[in-house]
Amino acid sequence: MKRSSILALTVAALVPLSACGGGGDPLDAETSESEGSAEDGGSTDDDGSTDDGAAGGGDVGEVVVGSANFPENVLLAEIYAAALSDAGVEVSTTLNIGSRETYMAGLEDGSIDLIPEYTGGLATYLNPEITVTSSEEVLAEAQENLPEGLQLLQISEAEDKDSLVVTSETADELGLTSIADLEPHAGDLVLGGPPEFESRPNGVDGLREVYGLEFAQFRSLSAGATLTVQSLVNGQVDVANIFTTDPAIEENDLVVLEDPESLFAAQNVVPLISTEKVNGTVEEALNEVSDALTTENLTEMMVQVVTEGQDPAEVAREFLDENL
Repeated sequence: MKRSSILALTVAALVPLSACGGGGDPLDAETSESEGSAEDGGSTDDDGSTDDGAAGGGDVGEVVVGSANFPENVLLAEIYAAALSDAGVEVSTTLNIGSRETYMAGLEDGSIDLIPEYTGGLATYLNPEITVTSSEEVLAEAQENLPEGLQLLQISEAEDKDSLVVTSETADELGLTSIADLEPHAGDLVLGGPPEFESRPNGVDGLREVYGLEFAQFRSLSAGATLTVQSLVNGQVDVANIFTTDPAIEENDLVVLEDPESLFAAQNVVPLISTEKVNGTVEEALNEVSDALTTENLTEMMVQVVTEGQDPAEVAREFLDENL
């Protein structure tokens, strides 16, 4: 089944990321503040950056940083907030908002101003018929379809992709190395993932269209939570949608199946921000974060947060002190 067959999937116009779980209201989420001020700003270039002197110039006031409701996104939001505060910008945080549908609504109604995003998930949410997969093409696709008043800044090298994961025992027993290898077995297997994975174009529907997979059952699990890994290890699900930076993959000797048809597009971490909150100070601070983030150091920080149980704000502080 070719990648272009995903074009038929019009059902998922309101799909969240890989990276996002259930609902929530920004007004009900956790909030904290730090004091500061901001400087001049600029206009948008093709790569999502801005030039000095354009929209958002001058003091942008308080910037409300939001996050989706899974640990990695909370960590990234804490990094963004601390970097902006260090630069003298007044910041507050609204964490664990929920899925993409919820936090995109918050960005559009102004209840939050900035959120860590993932290019592929955002691009697919904005256009379910997306067929491009490379980092540059996916970024361009996302930028082209952004709602008015929002913009993407510089993408980072750090990438956290959706993946299908099985235990090493299952991989050995069924001879699995890629998603395509699941085709003769899927009818006997239970697939687990976040609720949104059942309807997103690169989820259950995409697996059916692109790889011809018809699983026996889909079991809804929390995004980015230990429940998914536990369900896989305990045999409650046979295949699971797990983010590639999850330290539990290595800790449990799990096998990430290759994606030869590129169902899962590039997922570079990128700041998504209200244009009116962009000035030179804000952009420079967030671009420095993007310059410093890599998949490797993001995965290391996730070990600290998820495995060791450290406070995401403290891990964010340590990252900034060491890298900026």
